[in-house]
Amino acid sequence: VMVMNQNAKRETGSIARANNIAAAKAVSDIIRTTLGPRSMLKMILDASGGIVLTNDGNAILREIDVTHPAAKSMIELSRTQDEETGDGTTSVIILAGEILHLSQPFLEKDIHPTVIVRAYMKALDAALKVIDSISFPVDVNDREAMMNIVRSSIGTKFTSRMGELVPNLALDAVMCVARKNEDGTNDIDIKKYAKVEKIAGGSIEDCKVLKGVMMNKDVVAPGRMRRRIENPRIMLLDCPLEYKKGENQTNVEITKEEDWAVLLKMEEDWIKETCAKIAEFKPDVVVTEKGCSDLACHYLSKAGITALRRVRKTDNNRIARAA
Repeated sequence: VMVMNQNAKRETGSIARANNIAAAKAVSDIIRTTLGPRSMLKMILDASGGIVLTNDGNAILREIDVTHPAAKSMIELSRTQDEETGDGTTSVIILAGEILHLSQPFLEKDIHPTVIVRAYMKALDAALKVIDSISFPVDVNDREAMMNIVRSSIGTKFTSRMGELVPNLALDAVMCVARKNEDGTNDIDIKKYAKVEKIAGGSIEDCKVLKGVMMNKDVVAPGRMRRRIENPRIMLLDCPLEYKKGENQTNVEITKEEDWAVLLKMEEDWIKETCAKIAEFKPDVVVTEKGCSDLACHYLSKAGITALRRVRKTDNNRIARAA
């Protein structure tokens, strides 16, 4: 029985350790020049053929395809830092690479790896004590204190040359989606609820934070449905407002001509009944993720209801959150 690939290369002992350190150092050297105020941008050609200019460690490393397990662990470290903190992705990789590199002289002196790791854990405890001693609480309602934190994060990025515009946008966007939980903690999910909408033709100074949801959608029946509604009652649907088509190949045998009219009437009655049930709730706007037939559109416009169809699920969730 063949368990492993016959061409697989197996390394053990000091050779494996040396190769792991070399791989980690190689990854950290890639993004070393992107750290600090004099950092340089990397030009990356992504999978779709587009060119990206960035000095963000995580953005660079996620485009790199590596096979070495130690190098993969370094890239995973950068991704975790980005998810947990959102900043310091470059610093954490360079620090990890340097720590591994500095352990090499001790390994050459035949000091056991577990002893070196134990020393690093002691250094971690000492570093945490120093961090605790120099840290101070920040009031999230103090805008100037929050702006200082955002500025330090954005200061090394390309957008720093645009002055206060980007820090203000970033802080306003986070404050817009932040919600207080019952236990007093803040729930901030910017990936799900904050969206960057790009519109061609404007300058970067035209950017602003909208305290609402913006979608590139028109009403289903322009002219018959209202476009401007203040303080609307909104109904969100994830089901179609049209008669469901048969799955796969559906055959209907009709022996009499009248049966065809009955079949069509059944479909029309179902749509009419669905629209009547929706109208009972007296919504001003109906938003559905699926389709909306012309007949449904007629009944809804007759009831004075504006309809939007084929809206993304993420946008539907944002409308629910905003409401």
